[in-house]
Amino acid sequence: MKGKKILTMLLAMLMLMSTLLTGCSGGASNDLLAQIKERGELIIAMEGTWAPWTYHDENDQLVGYDVEVAQLIAEKLGVKATFVEGEWDGLLAGLDSKRYDILVNGVDITEERKEKYDFTTPYAYNHTVIIVRGDNEDIHSLDDLAGKKTANTISGIFATMAESHGAEVTGVTALNQSFELLAQGRVDATLNDEVTYLSYVRQHPEADVKIAARTDEASPIAIPLRKEKETESLRAEIDKILEELSTSGKLSELSLKYFGIDISQAS
Repeated sequence: MKGKKILTMLLAMLMLMSTLLTGCSGGASNDLLAQIKERGELIIAMEGTWAPWTYHDENDQLVGYDVEVAQLIAEKLGVKATFVEGEWDGLLAGLDSKRYDILVNGVDITEERKEKYDFTTPYAYNHTVIIVRGDNEDIHSLDDLAGKKTANTISGIFATMAESHGAEVTGVTALNQSFELLAQGRVDATLNDEVTYLSYVRQHPEADVKIAARTDEASPIAIPLRKEKETESLRAEIDKILEELSTSGKLSELSLKYFGIDISQAS
């Protein structure tokens, strides 16, 4: 009887040691890159309403510069690209809660965001512009936004920029809403990136809008990841892929395809 108890205790100890050893050797399971390769899928978040970065074409297919960049990243990782679309206000929160692996949506690198997220190597550079109606002669700089009304997604960088210069921001969830409010005279301006404006006027030549001002420096665009040890290897791998896409000229090719100009390099 005593021998059976000892045997039972030894078996229990062996099981416990096995569990502990499995946990210690399970570092790969805590590594996001390893998880992605194991499941064979890279989960990518984006808006799907912000042409030409990420939008739906006439056949309702998700297309855009960011879509193709993300697809190439997944392809070079050897996995399937799975896209999750959502409103901008919830995208970073979804990244925080691990609903998806990366966010590819023309995200500007800012000092505030760098405190919370790890960014990849920039894969695009973009100027911010103030867009007004064709007959507007009151706004010529960011300082002229004081006391004016603008339209932008509430938690985005453009809304923050407008508010920091004294504007009252009307929240929208899609690019077209900004231009609709502007055309209706319900807002005085909207801030966006220059290539988005150029894309919009190419698609809507009848739009009575113009650029009132443009930032001197281009903002670097990159992919934010959660700032955790488990994301480090994924960020490093994506950096290698982006460098390869840049060196090969693929980023320039995609930029010309969607923007009509090359924004893949700092100007």
